[in-house]
Amino acid sequence: MQTGAQEQALALTAAQPTNGREEEVNSDAAMEEEFIWEEYMEETGADAAPHTTFRHVETSLESSFQPGMKLEVANKSNPETYWVATIITTCGQLLLLRYSGYGDDRKADFWCDVMTAELHPVGWCAQNNKTLMPPEAIKEKYSDWTEFLIQDLTGSRTAPANLLEGPLRGKNTVDLIVDGSVLEVRDASDPLLYWPARVVQNIGGRLRLRHTGLTEEHRARDVWLFYLDVRLRPLGWALENSLALEPPAELRPLRSDSDWQQALQDARVDGQKNPLPLEVFKDHMDLPKHSFRTGMKLEMVSAWEQLQICPVSVTKVYSEIYFQVTLDDLSADAKPRSAVCHANSPGILPVQWSLKNGVVLERPRGYEGQDFDWADYLKQTGTEAAPDACFPDTWQTRAFAKDMWLEAVNPRRPEEVCVAQIAQARGRLLWLRLEGVPKPLSECIVDVESMDIFPVGWCEANAYPLTPPVKPVCQKQKKIAVVQPEKQLAPSQPAEAVPVKHCQPITMDPGSANGRYCCSKIYVNQRCFSGPYLNKGRIAELPQAVGPGKCTLVLKELLSMLINAAYKPGRVLKELQELEDQSWECQEETLKAKYKGKSYRSTIRIVRLAEQIPDFCRKVCMKLQCCPKLFGPALVTDKCPENCSVQTKTKYTCYYGKKRKLPRAAGGEEAAGAEIAKPPRRRRKRKAIFVQKKRRSSNVDYTPAGSPRDSDEAEDDEDLALRSGSEGTSSEPRDDHTDASSAEVTSSSAGRRPRRAVALRRAFSVGTFPAVHETPGNRRRSTRSLSAYNQNSSKYQPQKGPDIKVEEDGGQLVLDKNPLEWTVDEVVQFINSTDCASLAKIFKEQDIDGQALLLLTLPTVQECMDLKLGPAIKLCHQIERVKVAFYKQFAD
Repeated sequence: MQTGAQEQALALTAAQPTNGREEEVNSDAAMEEEFIWEEYMEETGADAAPHTTFRHVETSLESSFQPGMKLEVANKSNPETYWVATIITTCGQLLLLRYSGYGDDRKADFWCDVMTAELHPVGWCAQNNKTLMPPEAIKEKYSDWTEFLIQDLTGSRTAPANLLEGPLRGKNTVDLIVDGSVLEVRDASDPLLYWPARVVQNIGGRLRLRHTGLTEEHRARDVWLFYLDVRLRPLGWALENSLALEPPAELRPLRSDSDWQQALQDARVDGQKNPLPLEVFKDHMDLPKHSFRTGMKLEMVSAWEQLQICPVSVTKVYSEIYFQVTLDDLSADAKPRSAVCHANSPGILPVQWSLKNGVVLERPRGYEGQDFDWADYLKQTGTEAAPDACFPDTWQTRAFAKDMWLEAVNPRRPEEVCVAQIAQARGRLLWLRLEGVPKPLSECIVDVESMDIFPVGWCEANAYPLTPPVKPVCQKQKKIAVVQPEKQLAPSQPAEAVPVKHCQPITMDPGSANGRYCCSKIYVNQRCFSGPYLNKGRIAELPQAVGPGKCTLVLKELLSMLINAAYKPGRVLKELQELEDQSWECQEETLKAKYKGKSYRSTIRIVRLAEQIPDFCRKVCMKLQCCPKLFGPALVTDKCPENCSVQTKTKYTCYYGKKRKLPRAAGGEEAAGAEIAKPPRRRRKRKAIFVQKKRRSSNVDYTPAGSPRDSDEAEDDEDLALRSGSEGTSSEPRDDHTDASSAEVTSSSAGRRPRRAVALRRAFSVGTFPAVHETPGNRRRSTRSLSAYNQNSSKYQPQKGPDIKVEEDGGQLVLDKNPLEWTVDEVVQFINSTDCASLAKIFKEQDIDGQALLLLTLPTVQECMDLKLGPAIKLCHQIERVKVAFYKQFAD
């Protein structure tokens, strides 16, 4: 699988005409055309391969906690005591637990957040002198609870301690594999040899491994394997199974024997200091025993020739698990070509498989005769065919079909993942055409069980570059796109003609190999003040660091993450477009943002030199009005040097709506004249989504006045400003120009600025006024039922029933009714209120009530509702919010 070719980044950029205004600038830089799966599939009418067919990807998304695991949890009635509980099911970081002793009675099941609840592995109480006591409800059920626990825990599996506490707490299996982790890799040509390797990169479970003893200058020798590959084992596995530890034969000349042995000792020391959790290997399947014997014939997808299926022979049996096959070659100057296989090896096929599937079988080199016939060949060679029983699931195609699209690894450049189309599917083999790869190298054959194929959107989900289809690369004549919504042109309106100077491929800057153009990690310090543009909750979900790598690539990934973490991504994109400094050496990159069904693109200037990154990050933070240490090369471990946690929010921010502020009219005539000059713009109808419920406390609120969290009333003006590429002004006066920091510390209602909730503005747009009432502490809030949405929606409307009041508290749902008691219509009502309203009809058809809603998971949603990954993740996000709200409000 691994080749010795040097990595070469293929930068395919194209000048794409925008569908709106463009501004002339003095720049000859070509704009990069970004590949978007949704648009590509919509334009071509293509179908994506079902996500459930990629078993290795589905497995990588599963939680590290498994149903049936035991742990110790505090009693709800008496937190000073603990009791053993069993994991019933998992949902992200939420665990559904049942105390031991309840048996099959689920009435007392409860949800726990693994990140906040006090959970411990079995045995923790004994080690820390804590009391184990059954809950009061079942205290009298057994007379001898000690004997009961002994029987209940015998043969059970405890939840791993490192997943309940410490830095690995609550992480998925894939996230447990960090850069620098050490494991053992089986030799590709000898199944009895292993050698340690370090993880250089972890891309959604696809690992870039570097054998111990090699350095960065040997990166061309790196191996790419998915973490579930049978060649990977935990450190120490070879010695436990009496296998040899030797570097691969092709690598031995690179270092002396003493250097290899020293590297082995260093790897063992590193592995003991930071051991890789054994949970990483819990999903590794044990290989079955094979039935092959020396001399048997079979067919095999050639590992040496492109798109060929050839006759091979079993030439060596290593053990009951592994055997060796050699390509049949009858020529006089034959050189043996061998491969190590096991019973489940992809690409090995029974005799006559090609004939039965209408596929050409290559004749052995040196074979005499026009047509190859297996019966004659076996008779001439005096050998036997391997029986069909040796090949499990040979005829299954899973759900793959011709013309489906997916993402696949380029076998000649394992670091490259390409857009791929299934040219044909035969049995368990797929013929793929790799887009963006020059012919004839663009075609390959893979097995349906291959871990080098991935579902549509996998690269985007893991922030890894995807090689798109090849298109002409053109340059615009000194034009740059202005941030604006896409797909706003009428269908009959032709695209604006773009003057083209010439077309040519744009290659990678030769300076990128220089250390000046590469940077180390850029950290996201999630405790710092996030400002008015960025959502604090989404910031908390971002990875702690991005990189290392090429400066422009690392910064582009970081900025893309920040845009997606914004309340209004288009606004952040516009702010970033205005960022520049004459002293910077920059490269233009195209970034995108999506907001409420609209897509925005803009070309952003990103620094290329590592020494300019700190200044760039600081100025981006200033532009986004957040703490200067929110992201940058420095890691903030405990207390921010800026002391942003105790600063007033106006230290970093300016008023969000200040440019839309109108001068106050001096008299009635002037006011009337102003109204005539600037009539209020009619607002388009917008569907009601959620009502925000704001809580004030005695502590200072660090959310700046007029931020998107406080007011959403200028949303339509924001859209207008983005379309025109300017700030724009609003014809409506705002009431949010009072400094909120001063309003927080006064107890007088006159000193408080009443906040407008999202529902208040939206109620005006649909002609419905929400009920406004005073709450304790002279606070004002607005609430409304989701039924207001159904009165004006053209989507499916459920039957009239009790209204579900759903509010938001700091981005989290607040429910006034236990979701376990929701009816089907109430579930539909909730889905209609989210950005997944188009899926509400499915919930009605499937009779999904509140209890069923809380049991939905990502695999279930994808399989039962036949959804693509993007919509399924969005829907599961909304379901997760209900589950968290249920746990916090009703689980007790």
